[in-house]
Amino acid sequence: MRRRAADYRRPVRRKFSSWIWVLLGTFMIAGFVLFVFHHNYQHEDHAEQQPLLERKIGKGHVAHNSLNLTEEILSARSYARQLAEQMTLAKAYVIIAKEHNNLHLAWELSSKIRSCQFLLSKAAMQDEPISLDEAEPIIKSLSSLIFKAQDAHYDIATTMMTMKSHIQALEERANAASAQSTVFGQLAAESLPKSLHCLDIKLMLDWLKDKSLQELADEKRNSPRLVDNNLYHFCIFSDNLLAVMVVVNSTICNADHPTQLVFHIVTNGIHYGVMQAWFLSNEFKGATIEVQTIEDFTWFNASYSPVIKNLLEKDSRKYYFEGSEDSNIEPKFRNPKYVSLLNHLRFYIPEIYPQLEKVVFLDDDVVVQKDLTPLFSLDLHGNVNGAVETCLEAFHRYYKYLNFSNPLISSKFDPQACGWAFGMNVFDLIAWRKANVTARYHYWQDQNTDRTLWKLGTLPPGLLSFYGLTEPLDRRWHVLGLGYDLNIDNRLIESAAVIHFNGNMKPWLKLGISKYRSLWDRYLDQSHAYLQDCASS
Repeated sequence: MRRRAADYRRPVRRKFSSWIWVLLGTFMIAGFVLFVFHHNYQHEDHAEQQPLLERKIGKGHVAHNSLNLTEEILSARSYARQLAEQMTLAKAYVIIAKEHNNLHLAWELSSKIRSCQFLLSKAAMQDEPISLDEAEPIIKSLSSLIFKAQDAHYDIATTMMTMKSHIQALEERANAASAQSTVFGQLAAESLPKSLHCLDIKLMLDWLKDKSLQELADEKRNSPRLVDNNLYHFCIFSDNLLAVMVVVNSTICNADHPTQLVFHIVTNGIHYGVMQAWFLSNEFKGATIEVQTIEDFTWFNASYSPVIKNLLEKDSRKYYFEGSEDSNIEPKFRNPKYVSLLNHLRFYIPEIYPQLEKVVFLDDDVVVQKDLTPLFSLDLHGNVNGAVETCLEAFHRYYKYLNFSNPLISSKFDPQACGWAFGMNVFDLIAWRKANVTARYHYWQDQNTDRTLWKLGTLPPGLLSFYGLTEPLDRRWHVLGLGYDLNIDNRLIESAAVIHFNGNMKPWLKLGISKYRSLWDRYLDQSHAYLQDCASS
């Protein structure tokens, strides 16, 4: 029996598969229609909700981030900026209205200014921007008052001229206040604390009562150590016992061999007994301390020193001690330290110590932090003065101190020559005598009797006298500015051998810079009975 061909059954299978494809196509079409319908519905719903949200934000009824009032005032569209600008203009018109005696308008403007200030402060405290409802009444009323002021001929030109005159008046007041501050600062710097007066009185009583102290002073006056050039000699010229005390203590405490140190102190007759009583009554690790009085130097008189001669002249005494009516002279140039004979005594060191070969000069407002004996072995290359230059940071060059419009100065000196500092100086006295530096100093003092080459002080004549004779030292030997500069690098202070409290803010005064005072206090013998008694009284 013959089998049926295979193609007899194929039509049946094709017919069945076509129904399946029809059903699948129907489901796909229905699904697509549902998807499109659902997507359009969501889009329309979102579009309806968005304007409502924007309307709510516009009315300020939704939460917002913390308000930055500065940014708000700077914003060109904010009400805070409009209020601030109107308030500034209104303040100017208040001044002008008062000057024109329109007190009622000035009062109205001031009232609206206070309303502005209240609204701005309220916005800052509540961290909310100023709304139109809050700002509109004040903006309208201020605008009305400003137009009223303009109608009263307070136009922009008048406003500018008035404000310019006020600025000039404020500048004059600021300059006067600055000059007055300088004077007060100098007065404070010149006046010694009561505790120092107390200490001076106690020590002077000891000196007068205790004859053994005077005998001991006479005995030590001829000590061979005072002229021994194998020792290290330091000289200090001052009438301030506390200051000298710290200089001596700090130098001794940081010396490798204190017994090899010799200190030569020169003071005036009033403080001679005070200095002697202190340094004879206390131990200083074997160091030798000599105290002399400037009155003992009989050769230091008007016939020899131009400085003394100038001070005896009537015009000079009036200038220095009574003040001058010349307003162009800075008050700082009348500081008594500039005319103190002790201050000028540094130019006579070879005459004071004729047998010494090398000394280190120390000002009384320095603190020694390292051993200074290596200074005596430095090679000065034939120069007289070893000093730290000061033109590296502050640009203190010769033209800052001297009058280069005078041909006597401009023909002999370089205006860009680097200045240097008094306060810690190494002096080769052999080279000094050879170059006759003191005669140079006398020459320039004679040329400056009318004070046209420089004003006052010892540094300008020092720059002239030691010109070409100064050896620059490493900056770490001497760091300046602790009496006026609040921003000295601590690393620079720590690395310094000597720190200098130059300026009016001395560490023994209440106006001294507190952050530096501990550097000075650590070398003050606070345990001494006299210091404790005077501090408590």
